[in-house]
Amino acid sequence: MSEQRPTQSIFTRGAVDLGALSSSRPAQPAATPAQESPQESPQVQTGSWVEVTEANVQAVVLDKSLTIPVVVAFVVDHPQVTPYFTELAEQNAKDGGAWVLARVDVQAQPRLAQAFQVQSVPMIFAVVGGQPVDGVPGILPPTDLRKWLDAVLKAGGVQVEAPTDPRLVEADEALIMGDLDTAETAYKKILADSPKDQAAEAGLAHVALAKRVKGVDPNDALAKAAEYPEDVRAQLRAADVEVLSGQAEQAYQRLVELVRNVYGDDRETVRQHLVSLFAIAGPDDPVVAAARRSLANALF
Repeated sequence: MSEQRPTQSIFTRGAVDLGALSSSRPAQPAATPAQESPQESPQVQTGSWVEVTEANVQAVVLDKSLTIPVVVAFVVDHPQVTPYFTELAEQNAKDGGAWVLARVDVQAQPRLAQAFQVQSVPMIFAVVGGQPVDGVPGILPPTDLRKWLDAVLKAGGVQVEAPTDPRLVEADEALIMGDLDTAETAYKKILADSPKDQAAEAGLAHVALAKRVKGVDPNDALAKAAEYPEDVRAQLRAADVEVLSGQAEQAYQRLVELVRNVYGDDRETVRQHLVSLFAIAGPDDPVVAAARRSLANALF
């Protein structure tokens, strides 16, 4: 039983061919765990699925996929395969009927396996709009399986809510509670695993900002910046205060103007500081987008 994944979708090598299958046999009713005997599927207890045969594949897979994504799992009774199908059933239950789980017993339905070009067992297929859109042989780790299912739902036009990383929740809570060191460590761990995680980048930038302004009197910082407009440190501190007080646009404008009036190492210091403030809001913030354009104009 191979668990190797191909480098490309199975469907790049040809479509599923159901033409050779006989359709003369009467359709069999859909089955659920409650309808099956314990001997048929002893370890699968969660969720529901349809049992696919040559007689009903058109109705319960292809026709059904015209209205809702269908995931077809080709399985056998095996200590490694059965828990994998259990995981599929659990994910199906969690998604509350957003997709249909269909099960094919490869030993009982060898011609279906041949028609779907099953390379190894287990193997899962996504069928959307009457057409197979992806196939994955072998056992996917739970995280990868969830990503694959989300892609299937999106292909079927189902809105998928991105799951929240519990590590990010803990880091955010530490930041909110003022435990900056714990928050910093947590965000760095996330970025070590996912270097492009924008939420963790924003959190880490927020921690750095909070540490910079700790013990700073906001009124005093703004007053000194007004009194000494050429003092780079005073302007940076004032920008930090403005961001924390909800005046991010004013802070960006302050530092863009400072970039126009300083040179050399000071200009680079201001630029980096401004970019770190951008990270807190994220790249999709329209105010950040406008400030980035202003910064580019100031630099060049």
